[in-house]
Order: sequence, then structure tokens, then C-alpha cells
Amino acid sequence: MSTYVIGDIQGCYKALRSLLKKLKFSTNRDKLWCVGDLVNRGPRSLDTLRFLQDIDDSVEIVLGNHDLHFLAIYEGCAPARTKDTLSELLKAKDCEQLSQWLRKKPLAYFDCLDTQNGPENFLMVHAGIAPGWSLQKTLNLAAEVELFLSNKNYKMFLKNMYGDLPIRWHDELKGYERLRTITNYLTRVRFCDDIGSLRLDVKEGLCAAPEGFKPWYEFETISQDTTILFGHWAALEGKTGKPKIHALDTGYVWGRTLTVMCLEDYQRYSISD
Repeated sequence: MSTYVIGDIQGCYKALRSLLKKLKFSTNRDKLWCVGDLVNRGPRSLDTLRFLQDIDDSVEIVLGNHDLHFLAIYEGCAPARTKDTLSELLKAKDCEQLSQWLRKKPLAYFDCLDTQNGPENFLMVHAGIAPGWSLQKTLNLAAEVELFLSNKNYKMFLKNMYGDLPIRWHDELKGYERLRTITNYLTRVRFCDDIGSLRLDVKEGLCAAPEGFKPWYEFETISQDTTILFGHWAALEGKTGKPKIHALDTGYVWGRTLTVMCLEDYQRYSISD
């Protein structure tokens, strides 16, 4: 049995299937963890969701910003954007079923696995975490959003999740500002400062860091005891320079590669076409 974590698929269904074939992935034996952004920008979001739902017992998924955006469009809570490639999915007869399945997925996932180095803890999120968040706090805050997404008022969250404010986390935040800020760290963060102020407008690589800002993973402390897995930031090209923080988005949808990593031995496998 192997556990593989895969970077942002973004509707690139053909590459997903080719990479799993290369690995000889078996749903009877192996597990696939997905760091989010399953859909959008690529050509086959519908096929991607159908496939992952079909193998749901063998998959662990966290939601990314594009997945949440799809849910908001489907529920009439936000308009589509010019670069979206979701029309086939939105028109599909099983879109309701797929959206309900996706809406129940978490924003953070934790597990302990037996690896070649012994038992190891793993935390998977789409983008990152705030400075000062412990593992348990990250899971608890993610659960607040997950609970709201799964209850009858979920459309109100989807309507109110967009926006860059508040710019930082503090424990006294309430209501939709609280939920939005949690979501922005878990699904959108790249750069922040040492007190967690976000710069969500900067999407390039490390050389684009604004003065006083660094990658979020320069300020976290969870990786002292837990390996962190994330996607979202293709400009990193899969590199963080941190032995226990692994970037999995290697930008296949932008013409580069789709990457998986085996969690038992940290071996990476990629496909470029």
C-alpha cells in the first residue's frame, strides 16, 4: 500500500489518469490525497470530479479556492470569471450531485502514517496557515468553515467568502469576517508578515515578496512535529527549502508538470504531457 499526494489538478483529467497509470495506482491498495483546486483553468473539470467521486473511498481531499469558487457559481452566489473553464461542469446533469459531494470535503486534513522513517504526522491544506496557529487550532478553525459549508445556511458563507479583508487573523473575529479570514489563510495565502498580515494580491515567486513579507511557511511552527503538504503556489515549482514542508503544485495547467509524492518514502513522480 502506498499513499500519494498530488498537486493542483485543475481539471487536467488526462494528465491525472496518465500519472496514476504511471504509478500503477490501485484503489484496492493505494490512497490518493489531493491538495485542492481539483477544477477550473484546465479543460476537463467534469471528468475530474466524476472520477474522484467514483474512487471516493480511496481519496482524501481538501478544498482549494477554485473548488470553493465553483461551488459559489453553481449556487448563484458569485458570477463566473472570464478565465473560468467550468461551463461543461455547470451544465452537467450530475452537477448538483458533484457539488454536494465536494461541499462536504474539509479545508484541512490530518493523519499519521507509517513511513520509512517510522510513524509520521501529516497535515494537508491547499495554501497555508497563519503564524501562531498550532496543529489543533488549524484543524479547529478549518472545522468552523467546514461546519458552515455543510449546514443549511452554506449559501450565505459562499456569498460572503470573497474579499481580502480582514488582512490578518485575531481570535476576536466573528461572523463572516472570521470565516473569510480562516478561508483566506487555508486556500489563498502565499505571502504574509510575522504577525500574519496577508498580501493576497501578490501571486508570483519568492523574488516578488513585498518588503517585510515572506512566504507563510517562514513563520509557522507546526512542522516541528508535523509534515505540511500544500499546493496553490505554482511559482514555487515544488520547492520550499524546508525538509518538512512540501509544495506539490508544479503548474501543469500552466504548461509545466503534474506531480505526486509518495508519503511513505517522499519519492516524487511527475508528468509533463
